[in-house]
Amino acid sequence: MASKYSNSAPIKTVIVLVQENRSFDHMVGWMKTLNPDINGITGSESNPMPTGGPIFFGSESAYVDPDPGHSIQDVFEQVFGVEWAKELDAQKMRPNMQGFAKNAERKMKGMSSTVMNGFRPESLPVYKELVAEFAVCDRWFASVPGSTQPNRLFVHSATSHGLTSNDKELLIKGLPQKTIFESLEEAGCTFGIYYQYPPPTLFYRNLRKLKYIIRNFHQFDLTFKRHCEQGKLPNYVVIEQRYFDLKLLPGNDDHPSHDVFEGQKFIKEIYQALRSSPQWKEMLFIITYDEHGGFFDHVPTPVKGVPSPDGITGPEPYNFQFNRLGVRVPTIFISPWIEKGTVLHGPSGPYPTSEFEHSSIPATIKKMFNLREFLTKRDEWAGTFETIINRKSPRTDCPEILPEPVKLREAEAKDEAKLSDFQEELVQLAAVLCGDHMKDVFPRKLVESMTVSGGADYVKGAFGKFLEECEKARQNGADESNICLPGWDCNSDNNPTAPKFKSFASKLCSCIGFHIHTHRDGGTTAHNHRPPPPTTPSRAPPRPRQIHSATIIGHFDLNNHVRMASSPATMTTAAALRCNWRSSVVVVVVGSISFPNCG
Repeated sequence: MASKYSNSAPIKTVIVLVQENRSFDHMVGWMKTLNPDINGITGSESNPMPTGGPIFFGSESAYVDPDPGHSIQDVFEQVFGVEWAKELDAQKMRPNMQGFAKNAERKMKGMSSTVMNGFRPESLPVYKELVAEFAVCDRWFASVPGSTQPNRLFVHSATSHGLTSNDKELLIKGLPQKTIFESLEEAGCTFGIYYQYPPPTLFYRNLRKLKYIIRNFHQFDLTFKRHCEQGKLPNYVVIEQRYFDLKLLPGNDDHPSHDVFEGQKFIKEIYQALRSSPQWKEMLFIITYDEHGGFFDHVPTPVKGVPSPDGITGPEPYNFQFNRLGVRVPTIFISPWIEKGTVLHGPSGPYPTSEFEHSSIPATIKKMFNLREFLTKRDEWAGTFETIINRKSPRTDCPEILPEPVKLREAEAKDEAKLSDFQEELVQLAAVLCGDHMKDVFPRKLVESMTVSGGADYVKGAFGKFLEECEKARQNGADESNICLPGWDCNSDNNPTAPKFKSFASKLCSCIGFHIHTHRDGGTTAHNHRPPPPTTPSRAPPRPRQIHSATIIGHFDLNNHVRMASSPATMTTAAALRCNWRSSVVVVVVGSISFPNCG
């Protein structure tokens, strides 16, 4: 894991942890009572209720259940105070931050109180200590005014490639954009992803390459503390949480309805491992949140002067232009090179409208590690935070042990609850990694009745299968620059595809749409058909071949092929098929069949 990178700057290792679904005011707004320089809560902040009266922001947050709304349309109402409509132009509207209570109350009676309350500093003792000892940024926004996935994508690539919510085709193929991981590799720097479940970083297509799976992904529980102790952390460290909330293994990502007590425990564990590392004096640890989760924040969201990262427009009905930011989220910086009680406000550039947002991470990494180029127009625009390193020498008085967290949830985890949207996406990602995306239960039927515990079991097994396939491929000498998935040729660039068929007839055609090759011994093998990509845009599609006289009786296997057991014979126009997508079956087809693109 040794890095070829070297420079005279004090920071050589950056650690990034992205927690889930909490706004700045909700988590750390009341820290203003401890440090008046923080743009936090004064107690005068309010929202109108549907009945007309105001509800003031309080300090009574504890355990939050259920999860407030945070889709694009929810955030629109929260920010602008009116419900989303296609004819409304956000660029011409004022972000008054007056729609949180109304949006929450419409979702569920009484939820306005949930979103209009924050935590007292003593309820979050780990954050209280970190904010006092190091630095907090009080003007850091989510990259997208929407949900988890697009915002997480911005953290490491400064774009979501047009994604505003779950998209099964993009999920299967993987998001194609270049990431900060590849930029670091090009510069001779190292990176590592320490995961506890299938890491969301595998939504990036390039990170599915065999070389990265083998060398750059590490199981957190087995390797993180050891790498800290041995001084072997890479230049760029990403830590992934437990995203499933189980009775025996609670979620520690802070996503409602998970207990923030578990998140505080997790951050304490990470900090203390870093603090005891021989690399401590070269570290910067960044804690942020993907998005606000529907909770109130009083700072207006920037809606003008924000560039689209790549010109890609989001899907209907919103057609989002990626030209405004999301709601403000907590961001904490930890390093012995930071003075106590530092508050980082807005950036001074590089553009007059620049802000701190998730793209600030790749933008700053580029500057710190002298990387060659920006990823998109967004990280080129985003403010950078290297000035947070504001000392000439590292401190020696940084706390070695953080306070014990306060337990806020009395009940057990609801592991029989329905999956959240993000958990569904993780299950679907796991299905792609283990090959289950080829089944017709993907994507919706796979998750529609799945519980949190069932989802956790599924992703654990699926990811384990994926890692086994990768190890087999490595041992067999596969090209490490390619992607290896079950049923794939690891030495080809073919992409997995989702089944597009729903009716019995289309399933029938899909089951029998295979190539037939004649061997020298007179036998035949029929292969599951995967049409090749056109070699040029002008290539004419091949004419379908008609087989009018054949009887096909063979063994159908989803993984690859059918071994034929008979020779051609006269057929009548009829067909019979039993197609079980969970196992190999016997297929009997009689009729006139069209085989497109058989060559």
